[in-house]
Amino acid sequence: MSLQIGLSLPQLGDHVDVVAVRDFAVAAEELGFSSLWVQEHLFYPEANESIYGGRHTTSVHPAYRSVLGATELMAFAAACTKTVAIGSSILVAGYHRPIELAQRLSTLDVLSGGRLIAGLGAGWSDEEHAQMDVDPRTRGRRMSELIEAVRACWGPDPVQFDGDFFTIPRSVVRPKPLQQPHPPLLSGLRSAAGLARTAALFDIWNPSSGTVDALAGQLDTMANLRPTGMDPVRLFLRSYLQRPTDDVGSSGQGIRGVENDIRTAIASGAEHLLVELNFWDEMRSPADWAEAPSRLASLLETADELSTESEKVSTS
Repeated sequence: MSLQIGLSLPQLGDHVDVVAVRDFAVAAEELGFSSLWVQEHLFYPEANESIYGGRHTTSVHPAYRSVLGATELMAFAAACTKTVAIGSSILVAGYHRPIELAQRLSTLDVLSGGRLIAGLGAGWSDEEHAQMDVDPRTRGRRMSELIEAVRACWGPDPVQFDGDFFTIPRSVVRPKPLQQPHPPLLSGLRSAAGLARTAALFDIWNPSSGTVDALAGQLDTMANLRPTGMDPVRLFLRSYLQRPTDDVGSSGQGIRGVENDIRTAIASGAEHLLVELNFWDEMRSPADWAEAPSRLASLLETADELSTESEKVSTS
């Protein structure tokens, strides 16, 4: 089976509008890209004090000055398309509560015809967590409980849940997601605790980078922690045409670099590669976004060719 290629939706920056999103989503589906993805951020603190991109910095990428809402963008993309998966990589668990999130995601799954992939993560912004009255020091434990509570909401009625962070009285919580028992749950967690949470609660792991050997070791770690009876964690990798930590105006790795990531993904046994465009300096207007899927169509050919080569080697 060929590696599947997905693209991030237009989401960041003042130039992103309805035309950019609609034309991009339609073109991506028509060309054969298999999924469309969003991320979640709330606002742009001008004096950031959080660890961003693995380092302490007073500023973040300027594209974050304007961010379309994640679930709203997913709903619009679902309405513009018919077959592509619609995924979040990621929604920040600390910005949500169980019944609210369960309803939003179920609605997305129902209205998209069962195309939702629900990605959740712990987030990094202390400033954004403060806006939601969440102590970031609790974000890992809170996320685990949030997922358990959301899954309870997606299960049989009446729903009831009692935890350290959330309590749900006996209730009817609907709609239920079209995909049962639940839409695929995706994690990007990479710490030791994050790998344990991924093994216990998630279906898909979506790290942003890694060598073939490092990824294999982390997958082995999760396999050893996986509860009996659960299917193995599926691997989706992420690739950037230009990373948010690159200097603005730098060329980034470009299409050639993504082709190298395709090789890593195939060698690692990944099912899917998500290509992030929102930090790419070449995305400056709605027209740039509309043309982007056709500019990246060669990645689909590369993935098919390299997947076929890999299959021939493995069967020889």
